[in-house]
Amino acid sequence: MFGLGFQELLIILIIVLVLFGASRLPEIGRGLGSAIKNFKKGVNEPDEINVTPRKEEVDKEKKEEEKKQQG
Repeated sequence: MFGLGFQELLIILIIVLVLFGASRLPEIGRGLGSAIKNFKKGVNEPDEINVTPRKEEVDKEKKEEEKKQQG
């Protein structure tokens, strides 16, 4: 995909270890894992919430309005 081999990945890992230290790597891993989990959850959920009223509810509201107007 990016043309990264084993040597390149090892160099990147060493740079990350030097920058963040070994003690912060578990925190970074947890944060990255939860970010991926939330991303997958967001992708799998429906895009929009259906807020249109059902036909029965609309009919009931119309009947109630008619009763108010008559009485």
